[in-house]
Amino acid sequence: MWWLLAAVGLGLPLVLTAMPEFAMFALGAGAAALAAALGVGVVPQFLIFVAVSVALLVFVRPIAYRQLKKAPGIRTGIEALQGASAVVQETVDGEGGRIKLNGEIWSARALNPGSVYEPGQQVDVVEIQGATALVV
Repeated sequence: MWWLLAAVGLGLPLVLTAMPEFAMFALGAGAAALAAALGVGVVPQFLIFVAVSVALLVFVRPIAYRQLKKAPGIRTGIEALQGASAVVQETVDGEGGRIKLNGEIWSARALNPGSVYEPGQQVDVVEIQGATALVV
């Protein structure tokens, strides 16, 4: 019974702080409670609590933090425009021009200075430099 109370007690800070370490200690307490239900002595219960908690900290914690630190899958702002398709509105060459990108008119320049794109042609945005899209 005490181990179950410890598991709940360790689960509360997890909810309040979102620190996965508390979940690992709560799972260790849950394993010790299971051992107690099976009639294992107090010292082995404590050793099970420590072993399960440490094993989770060593093996699961790095995986959990790696997942938390991953970049979001949704690109926003300028990053969302890179790789997008646009339609040429005014001739685009190495000096400049205009494209329609996501419903807005943008100034554009050909990534390769020798390239020329005529109105109505579809281009891909490679990079955004300030308010100018570099296209191919």
